[in-house]
Amino acid sequence: MALKTPPLFFTLSLLSLLSLAFFYWNSSTNSAPPSNHRITLSSRQESINVYMSPLPRSLNYGLLEKYWALNSDSRLGSEVDREIRKTLLPEDFGKHLPYPENPIIKQYSAEYWILGDLLAPEEVKRESFARRIFDYRKADVIFVPFFATLSAELQLVINKSVFRKRVEENEDYKRQRMVIDTVKRSEAWQKSGGRDHVFVLTDPVAMWHVKDEIAPAVLLVVDFGGWYRLDSKSSSENSSGSMIHHTQVSLLKDVIVPYSFLLPKLHISENQKRPTLLYFKGAKHRHRGGLVREKLWDLLIDEPGVIIEEGFPNATGKEQSIKGMRTSEFCLHPAGDTPTSCRLFDAIQSLCIPVIVSDNIELPFEGMVDYSEFSVFVAVSDALRPNWLVGHLRNYSDKQKDRYRKNMVKVQQIFEYENGFPGGVGPAPVDGAVNHIWRKVHEKLPMIKEAIVRERRKPPGASVPLRCHCV
Repeated sequence: MALKTPPLFFTLSLLSLLSLAFFYWNSSTNSAPPSNHRITLSSRQESINVYMSPLPRSLNYGLLEKYWALNSDSRLGSEVDREIRKTLLPEDFGKHLPYPENPIIKQYSAEYWILGDLLAPEEVKRESFARRIFDYRKADVIFVPFFATLSAELQLVINKSVFRKRVEENEDYKRQRMVIDTVKRSEAWQKSGGRDHVFVLTDPVAMWHVKDEIAPAVLLVVDFGGWYRLDSKSSSENSSGSMIHHTQVSLLKDVIVPYSFLLPKLHISENQKRPTLLYFKGAKHRHRGGLVREKLWDLLIDEPGVIIEEGFPNATGKEQSIKGMRTSEFCLHPAGDTPTSCRLFDAIQSLCIPVIVSDNIELPFEGMVDYSEFSVFVAVSDALRPNWLVGHLRNYSDKQKDRYRKNMVKVQQIFEYENGFPGGVGPAPVDGAVNHIWRKVHEKLPMIKEAIVRERRKPPGASVPLRCHCV
């Protein structure tokens, strides 16, 4: 005789099934719509805990005081800073000063805005992704607040002849050594071997003399151009092949950050007719990968609908660039001395569709931003074919170009560093560059922790060969 199912058990089972059905139905109907190519950071609850290495003021804001106290700077683009110096009063020194407006320096200003966000009082930066803490043992990462770019640029102004030399007259080298010696003596560095330390090295020549010593750390760089040459030189001594051993930089541990754009933002409502097909303004003669630029220049200079002009974004050049980018459908972005430049981000702010001819380019925030939705990528081999590039661009319909521009509008804010606060000390724009940088660093945390643990278990005297990070 079969056993009867107890009524209570049957009832409870039925209620459980109904509850599960309701849960899945409710989840599917009320879930958030699929995200587009960017993440709205203000809606996220997670954050990264950042401890700031205790460096003296002379290595960050003190360098700004030194810069603004200069009596002369004859370099190209320095005119705007000469005018700012006239407005500064003695009592302004000792406070938070502005970052230089000279385009050569301003394009690398990430170090200024990242530090300004960390120094902002916590009560006013509730939506900042980075949360400053004061015990390194509770930190996810250790931020090193050295204005490495400004240090290098100061040396180039004061005494360029000794910049590459490790001599007493090279003040930048002495500052690099002070940073390294201070940081490496700390318990935080000794605990992790520096793998959880974060350095901002946006200028390719920043911390030139000590790059090998900070190689284990997380490096915030605009691209890998200068580093690849160093790696290539060192690997050629140990290998007969052409493979570059990227032993100092890698997408596995480092973060590509955007240049600071130099041109004002164009709102889509201000967009007007664009009679020019393709625009480029910059130096024709470059080195290394920039040789491609010279060849493109010669191919395109006489093409109808194309404007190629030599120039620099000083006061006059800036106005020319604004006009050129805002009246052109496409803006050419060929490799220069390094694979990328701030020209790309100026184009995005100008709603001029970037045409990227740089096979080795690395771009900021990939995985959060899909550049193919608003940029045209062209292989160098195709771009150098006579008449090919112009013909290719003419094939884009007005509908396609409008879609690219609308997608650009969605990402303009992502590349914004400036926070609008005096001296740059204040919370970063919620969906701006600083918060996206910290989010990319946050993605590296599992690998950082794994590297630290792996390093600890190595017995004394163990030798591990340098590896190529092929990601």
